[in-house]
Amino acid sequence: MPLRILHISTRLILGGSQENTVLSCEGQARLGHQLHLAFGPIFGPEGSLLDRVTSFRTASGNAIAAHEIPDLVRELAPLRDRRALRQLIRLLHDIKPDVIHTHSSKAGILGRLAGWRYNRALGGDRAAHAAIVHTIHGPPFMPLDGPLINRIRRRLTNALYTLAERHAARRCHLIVAVADAMTREFLRRNIGSSTQYITVRSGMETDSFLHPQPGEDRASIRRQLGLLDDDFVIGTVARLAEHKGHDDLLDALADDLRANPAWKLLWVGDGWWKDRLLQRVRSLGLQNQVLTTGLVPPERVPGLMRAMDLLAHPSTREGLPRTLPQAFLCGVPAVAYDVDGTGEICIDGQTGCLIRPGDIPSLRQAVRRLAADPELRNSMAARGKTIAERDFSTSGMVAQLEQVYAQALAIARAT
Repeated sequence: MPLRILHISTRLILGGSQENTVLSCEGQARLGHQLHLAFGPIFGPEGSLLDRVTSFRTASGNAIAAHEIPDLVRELAPLRDRRALRQLIRLLHDIKPDVIHTHSSKAGILGRLAGWRYNRALGGDRAAHAAIVHTIHGPPFMPLDGPLINRIRRRLTNALYTLAERHAARRCHLIVAVADAMTREFLRRNIGSSTQYITVRSGMETDSFLHPQPGEDRASIRRQLGLLDDDFVIGTVARLAEHKGHDDLLDALADDLRANPAWKLLWVGDGWWKDRLLQRVRSLGLQNQVLTTGLVPPERVPGLMRAMDLLAHPSTREGLPRTLPQAFLCGVPAVAYDVDGTGEICIDGQTGCLIRPGDIPSLRQAVRRLAADPELRNSMAARGKTIAERDFSTSGMVAQLEQVYAQALAIARAT
């Protein structure tokens, strides 16, 4: 039976959780459901998925209704948060959804509270109650690193988010985690109960990574980038932002880059830290060995990944980073920090190298090891490709969400 489904996400920028949400909407619309997507204002250098959402149509004409929530912002803002909550509740009464599916921490907290209040307003009419589902794409909790004042501030922020997530977990029926590590971390913090959690891998459009379009093959993209055949390209696909590890790469590889002119860093993405990072590149004398693409449309990412010899992902905050299975689908192995769900796809010694977060010498050594052994790189990427093809299809994700919704609806409407 077709459902009215409302997805709520904080920002519809170019990013893994947002792409997951849009792909879920598209797949569910193709199944005949009525789709709505609510989100906060979109601004900044990270790009937007809004055009994709508003232009989407199925063969039968089914579309995704987009709703901007003016006061749904990422940062903690008590007055705006209260207004956003009221805006969400009004939207729920307008749409009367069967399923409310929230994404990201801020939208997840406010969206679940709005859904709970909406159901409460319906009173004893249980048949009209909405199922409330939340997806954890990544942890809201900040790593406790840096200067003392930063550690104190982050500890306080983590405590506030923990309390808010505990409150929100009591106001939803099921919680989807993109990685088993997310479930373990949230349960460790006494957020929700073990019976609420279901792991659903984050689906992606695998065909574009497996089958290059004309001009998107490795040789063509490398020529476009001005790379030589013997250049060894260490790539990242991530926002130029805090916690993504660009500084750690420079710390680990600056000397090697100077000693090996054929080594290149390829940074795909844009972000608020761009100017500072590029200034640091210039101060290290590496401006001729660090290539930046800026913001690129999603359809260009597979080709840029094929141009790489190694993906480096020293991020310190993740759910399960989509860039890793995407690299494997393109035949590229990875070096990554062992945080959150990263180790569930970057399996140390099999599909890549896992490094303890902040371990700069080990990061350097892992890159050197893979640079010197192309056969090892190929074997790791082949094993990763097998796993990525099996576990990260969009159709598989959408089918699993159908089961999640049926279970959540049964809980919500139980007499």
